Amino acid sequence: MPHISIISSSVRTGRNSHRVALYFKKYLEENKLATVELLDLMAYNFPLFEERLKFQTNPLPAVLEFAGTIKSSDGIIIVTPEYNGSYPASLKNVTDLLYEEWHRKPVAISTVSDGVFGGTQVITSLQFSLWKIRAWTVPAMFPVPKVKEAFDEIGNAIDKVGTDKRAAAFIKELLWCIEASVRMAKP
Repeated sequence: MPHISIISSSVRTGRNSHRVALYFKKYLEENKLATVELLDLMAYNFPLFEERLKFQTNPLPAVLEFAGTIKSSDGIIIVTPEYNGSYPASLKNVTDLLYEEWHRKPVAISTVSDGVFGGTQVITSLQFSLWKIRAWTVPAMFPVPKVKEAFDEIGNAIDKVGTDKRAAAFIKELLWCIEASVRMAKP
């Protein structure tokens, strides 16, 4: 069974994208599709980026823990809100912090907004950053418009049947990429 880490990227007061991260954790566990770890950037409270981890002389234990989790995960789901057409600084901070850990790592992206577009404007800038650090971005997306109408505060989908159907296609693509990555890594 693959191990998937979910990055909940918003550290904003009153954040709503975390609802979607909680949903994916529940969805993966309830359907026994993967073991799951939630990486909540609010809990990590990383300092602003100063240098990549590999060049730090005395990295924080939380940074080493985070890097180890990314490295050991078979795949990643990033749940990000859209802030002014881009993703939050907290997510940029951790993508820049690591490099080798992202190499060929299957990464699926869920974008979130309070508006009708579901954060889809953020995808281009986030994909570009991930490509530059050699992550493997999964072609499927999971945009969530009007997030407060779609999920409650503990990650339950209001339209569970419809949301689960969309999630199944999204997760299927991530799992396919994870399997392909495992097969390609074999000698």
